[in-house]
Amino acid sequence: MAIIDAFILRFENSYQIINIWFTGGNSLKKSDMKKKRFAVVLAGCGVYDGAEIQEAVLTMLAIMKQGGSYQCFAPDILQYHVVNHFDGQEMHEKRNVLVESARIARGNIKRLIEFNPEDFDALIFPGGFGAAKNLSTVAFDGANAKVTPEVERAIMEMVSAGKPIGALCIAPAFVAKVLQGVEVTIGDDPGTIAAIEGMGSHHQITTHGEVVVDNTFKVFTTPCYMLDATLLDIELGAENVVKAMMKELA
Repeated sequence: MAIIDAFILRFENSYQIINIWFTGGNSLKKSDMKKKRFAVVLAGCGVYDGAEIQEAVLTMLAIMKQGGSYQCFAPDILQYHVVNHFDGQEMHEKRNVLVESARIARGNIKRLIEFNPEDFDALIFPGGFGAAKNLSTVAFDGANAKVTPEVERAIMEMVSAGKPIGALCIAPAFVAKVLQGVEVTIGDDPGTIAAIEGMGSHHQITTHGEVVVDNTFKVFTTPCYMLDATLLDIELGAENVVKAMMKELA
């Protein structure tokens, strides 16, 4: 409490600073209306059971560096399971995808059911196992995977509106399920490639920083941590996929 009290005392006459602290500093304000607006869909918090944190943060950073703004979304559902990220073991507890995603978004997040394609110029999905466990069942069912209804709706509505969709890491696999016939990449993993092609979609083998663009569906994908990667590789992939989407929006 002493630390919190000291913080409030120091800034008690500065509503703006306190407001930025608690909102995460990236609400879609009037000043953002001329910027290209991205909806970033998260799948929890942590690579093994949620969104890959580095991919998520670097995607948001890339959007801002390219002059855009973003709003985070996540489905208000239970995670498939919870994994201890220190030892890799499953934990006997339950967590909510929206609540966990809010950790990455600093609390500035909305339920995916609230997503309206009219409010955004682009939609993007960072990866992580949560994309294949919470946003879909790709991790368990491969080509026979199901996609969370709110995720499928968001994808289909953006396609209908002719707006671009980005996907990093494993996320292109569930996009391939929704948009059968789409061209995507997850890098070079044979098992995932077989699943994508079993869904009736197409795969291109790529390496770090490369972006596959499907001009029919306006889908932009890059492999990130589906390949052996460093943080610099992830930054490059996130930056390039966002740049490609911005070019589409220009």
